[in-house]
Amino acid sequence: MKNLQVGIIGGAGYTAGELIRLLLSHPKTNINFVYSTSNAGNKLYKVHQDLIGSTEIEFTQAINADVDVLFLCLGHGNSSAFLEKNSFSSTTKIIDLSNDFRLITNKNFEGKEFVYGLPELQKEAIKTAKYIANPGCFATALQLAILPLAANGLLKNDVHINAVTGATGAGTSLSKTTHFTWRDNNFSHYKAFNHQHLGEINQTVRQLQANFNSEINFMPNRGNFSRGIFATIYTKFSGSLDDAKQIYQNYYKDAAFTFVANEPIHMKQVVNTNKCLVQLEKHGDKLLITSTIDNLLKGASGQAIQNMNLMFDFEESLGLNLKANYF
Repeated sequence: MKNLQVGIIGGAGYTAGELIRLLLSHPKTNINFVYSTSNAGNKLYKVHQDLIGSTEIEFTQAINADVDVLFLCLGHGNSSAFLEKNSFSSTTKIIDLSNDFRLITNKNFEGKEFVYGLPELQKEAIKTAKYIANPGCFATALQLAILPLAANGLLKNDVHINAVTGATGAGTSLSKTTHFTWRDNNFSHYKAFNHQHLGEINQTVRQLQANFNSEINFMPNRGNFSRGIFATIYTKFSGSLDDAKQIYQNYYKDAAFTFVANEPIHMKQVVNTNKCLVQLEKHGDKLLITSTIDNLLKGASGQAIQNMNLMFDFEESLGLNLKANYF
């Protein structure tokens, strides 16, 4: 099989930069074009400076409608607007990294049916999908923390979540809360109890456990670091710690990138990888689940390539065997 011809729409952001970096090293892909109206004619490395020496590809305003796979790295609400104005070959598979098509109410768009692309939830559906809605970063970390419980009908009480993300989670555009002088030596919460990723989290839980009628209480935080998500989740659980570990290990026994750790975990173990680490503790009648990912990789571009691998029947981990920036 020839290498896939890949198109990228919206090539200047953090997720696009990581996507390009990974695709350049992927043994089955060739970047056909990277579309950006604001950077057309510039070398990719003029924006993504880590790519100096890796590629001479330039941003372009020209679109090849016949690429094998198209990645949409656009701001939320912009993917649907782009697809309304631009048509692609009937054989082009599309992976969208925005939140435009993640919810069941939005999954059908102009004859395209988007499949929610969380491999640990529905790998078989992804394999046969033509259009993928890549999950959100917080949504990925938090769902992977509770999927095994929901799949076994064990979420019977409120779920309480406290999670922190790095500055790259807010994108490249500067604002008061992403400026270095504000973030440095600082910590804050935002969108308490109403973060946009709660929609897809609740949707997935009810997909696995239809009778779930409790609250998922989510407190998102801004950290003073660049990348990564670290989450702590607790809920009531009547079983033992060994019971919980068995449930999680069984659920993730065939997962390519999600691992149940026996020892306490920390974020440096996953930054620059497509891994999610999950660790369990029992405190009285509560189960504490800790989850950590790289928000730009397992939470965005890495997971998008994982989905691409599944869609084209490649090895799921192809191009994603990355070492953490541990030191």
